[in-house]
Amino acid sequence: MTDTTQLIAEMGHAARAAARTLAATPTPAKAAALRAAAAELRARSAKILAANAEDMAAGAARGLSGAMLDRLRLDEGRLAGIADAVEAVAGLTDPVGQMIDETRRPNGLTLQRVRVPLGVVGIIYESRPNVTADAAALGLMAGNAVILRGGSEAVHSNRAIHAAMADGMLSAGLPADAVQLVPTQDRGAVGAMLGAQGLIDIIIPRGGKSLVARVQEEARVPVLAHLDGINHSYVDGAADPAKAEALVVNAKMRRTGVCGATETVLIDRAYPEPLTLVTALLNAGCEVRGDTHVQRLDARVLPADDADWDTEYLDAIVSAKIVDGVGGAIDHIATHASHHTDAIITEDADAAERFLAEVDSAIVMWNASTQFADGGEFGLGAEIGISTGRMHARGPVALEGLTTYKWLVRGTGQVRG
Repeated sequence: MTDTTQLIAEMGHAARAAARTLAATPTPAKAAALRAAAAELRARSAKILAANAEDMAAGAARGLSGAMLDRLRLDEGRLAGIADAVEAVAGLTDPVGQMIDETRRPNGLTLQRVRVPLGVVGIIYESRPNVTADAAALGLMAGNAVILRGGSEAVHSNRAIHAAMADGMLSAGLPADAVQLVPTQDRGAVGAMLGAQGLIDIIIPRGGKSLVARVQEEARVPVLAHLDGINHSYVDGAADPAKAEALVVNAKMRRTGVCGATETVLIDRAYPEPLTLVTALLNAGCEVRGDTHVQRLDARVLPADDADWDTEYLDAIVSAKIVDGVGGAIDHIATHASHHTDAIITEDADAAERFLAEVDSAIVMWNASTQFADGGEFGLGAEIGISTGRMHARGPVALEGLTTYKWLVRGTGQVRG
């Protein structure tokens, strides 16, 4: 047995014991622990920001992209937002114990489906130190123990945030093993987590395509993930030009490194102001790679190749294409989308409803920026990730997505004939 295998096994056994305690912990106790954790994050802000500065300096020296550095960066505002999100989770409705439905059989048996925690949740993530706090908070409130394995890019930030969260939870009486951070950056720890059947109930990866692909290929425990955020904003012929311009620029440029950023803009051939739309993106500092029709609109547009329609740039780059109406947009999305988030911009309700019904993505929007693809914006407090699969949970995964259910059967002595 390798050292990392032994380490993860020990962490898994400790997490399993903590999960049994958490499953029976009442809501007020979990909420108090999260409020204490949020207070510790605020109290240690200087220490956390100093740790993040170490990671930022190391990341710049390693040549991390601007988008990766943006994901890594913390400042007073972002750290305050992390603490606020932890505190917000404490105020959310606890899903554990909720009755999903109840039926009474003709033989008198009463059947209920009731939400219960998943158990032990493993999170493997890169770059984003906020995941340390979000995952800990959501996992705990849903009654789960969490094992965190952050990327080397954010090692100092993750350790500082985890220490604050753990001390806050411990001060409120919850077990220290409720949230554990893998103490090594040895890649063998990832493999050990992926093979920890019976100790880890589900793995949630958050990071680049190579990480998620490895997790999905090697995992021997269930995985909740998305590979890419190849998101589309389709500007219909009946779109309001001012609204379309504002939405498209925001969807691409607000934060280019988030998974909800638009990567492809589809423009209806009937849209009256395609030049204004493309010019707005270019003037906002976005590189536009277009098909031949879009290239004719502005000399600054670069030619798009086949790979562009399947690329998650996570940068100030967008691909743009002219399509034939809502049907053409739906066809393009069906071929190239990653089933994450896709939006239509139009004043034609019929076109919008067709788009909403026929686009098979986890999140489908009408007249809204794809940057709203976020658990906090959905009123979920925070998110542990966005799932593009069709099993268990889809879209932003928050408290409810971190539970499963069990059947409770109550009888009065019935025997089966």
